[in-house]
Amino acid sequence: MCNKKQAPAYQLSYVSAMRKLLQTLAVSALLLVPASAANAQISFGFRIGEPPPPRAYRVPREPGPDYIWVEGYWYPLGSRYAWHDGYWTRPPYEGAYWVEPYHINGRYFAGRWEGGRGNIGHNHRWDRSRQRDERRDPRSNNRKDRRR
Repeated sequence: MCNKKQAPAYQLSYVSAMRKLLQTLAVSALLLVPASAANAQISFGFRIGEPPPPRAYRVPREPGPDYIWVEGYWYPLGSRYAWHDGYWTRPPYEGAYWVEPYHINGRYFAGRWEGGRGNIGHNHRWDRSRQRDERRDPRSNNRKDRRR
């Protein structure tokens, strides 16, 4: 016969519970570590250097009293710079002003409209639209205003 003493039942259930708890914690840790790593941000960039000097061009006359002139500028397009001619346009909302694009230490910062109602980035697809200079004020649909 065997002379081994058997452990009481309450000790066996405690050991079993601890083993299950440790297993659960280990599995949870394995599942949560990749989730926290997924929140890490990695960015890759490339620098194409400073843009060429601005082009010389003739400024057309102002089309109306509510228009402002946006000076021409170079902007990155893939691995090169593309020239955007200057143009007359209306601000997206009253009180908005144009902040010209600029370059610092090889980084490009896009031009944008700023003002009391927030910032609006310039979308180069607008340039091809016939409605580019129509009023883009979502709060007002009054067609009897001066802007037509």
